[in-house]
Amino acid sequence: MIKRISVRQLRLGMFLECFCGSWMEHPFWRSRFKLEDPADLARILHSPIQEVWIDTAKGLDVEQGGPSRSREQVDTVIDAQLSEISQLAELECELRPVAFEQEVKRAARICHQSRQAITAMFREVRMGEAINQDKARSVVAEVSDSIIRNPSAMVSIARLKTSDDYTYMHSVAVCALMIVLARQLDLPPHQVRQAGYAGLLHDIGKMAIATSILNKPGRLTDQEFDEMREHPARGLELLKAGGVDDPVVLDVCLHHHEKVDGTGYPHRLRGEDISLLAKMGAVCDVYDAITSDRPYKRGWDPAEAVHKMAEWSAGHFDKTVFQAFVKSIGIYPVGSLVRLTTGRLGVVVDPGRQSLTCPQVKVFYSTASGMRMAPETVDLARPGCTEKIASREDPEKWGFTDLDALWKDEA
Repeated sequence: MIKRISVRQLRLGMFLECFCGSWMEHPFWRSRFKLEDPADLARILHSPIQEVWIDTAKGLDVEQGGPSRSREQVDTVIDAQLSEISQLAELECELRPVAFEQEVKRAARICHQSRQAITAMFREVRMGEAINQDKARSVVAEVSDSIIRNPSAMVSIARLKTSDDYTYMHSVAVCALMIVLARQLDLPPHQVRQAGYAGLLHDIGKMAIATSILNKPGRLTDQEFDEMREHPARGLELLKAGGVDDPVVLDVCLHHHEKVDGTGYPHRLRGEDISLLAKMGAVCDVYDAITSDRPYKRGWDPAEAVHKMAEWSAGHFDKTVFQAFVKSIGIYPVGSLVRLTTGRLGVVVDPGRQSLTCPQVKVFYSTASGMRMAPETVDLARPGCTEKIASREDPEKWGFTDLDALWKDEA
């Protein structure tokens, strides 16, 4: 049986199924293993991770009477939370000037140009040169214009990246997510631009971290993990040295790894001690990180990432900010693999504005026949549509490697 428990209940002999937190928060290159080494237990207890999932069929159970929750119990709670967010979002239907299929190709060109600009800029910073703020603001303006035309197109394209260009494209992706989230929170235009600028430069401190650590395909040593956690402070130094003096940009760079429960870093700030923009940065940074392929791990399906983040949200994220984030990208973001009530599988091609639980889905596989079928786009929000989403699905389990091509083909 899969159970969720506090790390304080962990003991040697338990089988660790999954950490309740992103893989950025612990130094283990894998999350499924039997806990047999006292040193591993100590590392977990001294990490920011507060809860874990254990498999009692493969290892020891919690001591009798110890508190725990099953996967089914947790999923029921999380599904209820996401349903509540969906109902709130239905009151805020947003009209988009340009259709997804019209904007996605333009968004791809903007992402390509932005990647080139950020790569050059970050390399200049690594060499000690000043930050080209005009170029950075130009990137923010291009990304912002695309988001105004259709936010889903830019956010979806920016999520696509290789492990080699992760650091640079992650900056563009977080820039896009910050702009989308700022608009959802109804921030004034100058703060929307600030949010995008802060997102673009939030991880610049990684230019001060050895590439051998950034791109390491296996488990980080404790020393390497500690060095990686220095990147916010190193980023602050680089920004100041590079001529950036915007207090919002500096704050997001330094505090985007803080958590509302005080377990984040570098200053272990709590709740209202963390600024709104830094809280936004925390959510956007985690989402893009866990949905991106890395040298040591494949990214999660977008819908699975939203569900996982909802599990962690109570301690990690500000409730209002996280709810706004889900409203802005959807419960089933573009690229999510879902099973419909008819047994057909499909990839989400538009998260939907009428209802976050009723996106547009391109179905392409029949579980009844076990075969591919001619792709067909189904709008689950269309009046008279009887199909609904039955479950999220894992693309790896089904062996699908072309989901991104399927939704991009909408263009």
